[in-house]
Amino acid sequence: MPRLVAIVGRPNVGKSRLFNRLTRSRISIVHDQPGVTRDVVSAEVTDGAYTLMDTGGLGLKGGDSPAELTVASERQVEFAISSADLVLFVIDGLEGLTSLDAKIATMLRRGKKDVVLVVNKADFNDDKLDLGETYRLGLGEPIRFSAEHGRGEAELRTAILAKLGPAPEVAPAAPRPTTDENGKPLLPGARDPSAPLCVCFIGRPNVGKSSLSNRLLGSDRLIVSDIPGTTRDAVEIPFTFLGRNQKEYPFRLIDTAGIKAQTKLASPVEYFSRLRSLDAINKCDVVFLVLDAIDGVTAQDKAIAGEAIKERKPIIIIVNKWDVVKDAFRKKLDPDCAPEAGLHDYKTEREYRVKYENSLRSSLFFTPGAPVLFVSAMSGYEVDRMLNAAVQLNRALDKRIPTAKLNALIGDLAERVPAPAIGGKRFRVYYALQTGVRPFRIKLFCNREDKLSEQYRRYLEAGMVKEFGIDGCPVYFDLVGKPKHTPGTPYTGKAAILEKQRLENDLAGVPKWKVREAREEAGLGEAFDYETLED
Repeated sequence: MPRLVAIVGRPNVGKSRLFNRLTRSRISIVHDQPGVTRDVVSAEVTDGAYTLMDTGGLGLKGGDSPAELTVASERQVEFAISSADLVLFVIDGLEGLTSLDAKIATMLRRGKKDVVLVVNKADFNDDKLDLGETYRLGLGEPIRFSAEHGRGEAELRTAILAKLGPAPEVAPAAPRPTTDENGKPLLPGARDPSAPLCVCFIGRPNVGKSSLSNRLLGSDRLIVSDIPGTTRDAVEIPFTFLGRNQKEYPFRLIDTAGIKAQTKLASPVEYFSRLRSLDAINKCDVVFLVLDAIDGVTAQDKAIAGEAIKERKPIIIIVNKWDVVKDAFRKKLDPDCAPEAGLHDYKTEREYRVKYENSLRSSLFFTPGAPVLFVSAMSGYEVDRMLNAAVQLNRALDKRIPTAKLNALIGDLAERVPAPAIGGKRFRVYYALQTGVRPFRIKLFCNREDKLSEQYRRYLEAGMVKEFGIDGCPVYFDLVGKPKHTPGTPYTGKAAILEKQRLENDLAGVPKWKVREAREEAGLGEAFDYETLED
């Protein structure tokens, strides 16, 4: 069992900054606005072998957070305290002890938890700190600390380890395999099969990312509300999934804040939430792109999918709130979903789903072969298929593509649809070779790199995805073109090499007689006319 340490206190006393200081990261959003942290954010502290949890402020009144979210946030704090082995109770050293601090201290004493009292904002001048009244809390010797500048950090780390005791002995990790199941060496980019599979939920605000996460976790671990922008931090949670083959699969789930367009960010908090959501895409193995079945594919959905493509991550498209469509057909009503798709001529929910998926794939044409799942976080419809799809996609990411079949496919695709002429010349592939996985890296030896258009690149990628069954997997082409010809020089062969060397030697100041001797030995004649005395 992991050792858990929770950071608790009233709003705006520096809990998130303390969390970032101890974890040596920038996971939690830090801002002067009270109530920024809502969910419980956790991270491993490697030099102490424990898990640190950042929580929302207790006793928040007013501010930008609705009462509903404040109550939900305090429930998360209670969960963190009940599961923690040690509590870091943080108070503001500059403001002094308040009645709310005394109330929280009473609650901690009644819970009989080990507590370390941290007096934050003890930056430089101890004369402004009145530590005498902190002893009335009955929580032992306070530790002066500055989350901003790191003062007292070593003392606090020592106090935490003294309360937790020595770290439990951990068996040495097995060496990472260097070969695959068939005994062949692993390709560059291959993932350690023993590591947990990391999945990440991304999407617009209020499409149901946190609700789906709670469904997978089987608990109300994350705050869910109809208010857009409820989630602010990227919350990472480990869990275990029991597959249909009764085998347990370790997972790490990252729930992110809704990604808004950069021009619609209304506050610094939303800006930092967006940054953490985009950073979560880079950290994960498989991306769940969550769409709202009622709205269909919007311009912002396309932009978010583009961010995952930019990071070369595999995508599974999740169409949430499909229970609305099923209820409409049950009541013999028009679903009236995805207004821009213009769906017509359907009689059953199955026909409507096929037309909806075709329209969706047409809108997200740059995600070739991405699996599409229709689910409902509200009713739990088809939610269990999500992780099964992630496991299958993860296996496909390590697939080896035979070189002979790859070159045959490239030839067939080029014969079926020739590349468009750019500047009077067409893109031509001489040889193709797989050089890596995650993403699939294909080295193409071609005539000219700049002759490959974006449309033809997508055509080649879609052909590979369909032929080799790597739906949803990104493909990256590494182009190796022939050297560009310099006018006035031979095109190929030994003459071209020597001519290139002559030009380099001229620039390096090599005497002309050495160049002349080299050319005479090669039987290539004179590189330039002989000089005369008149010269």
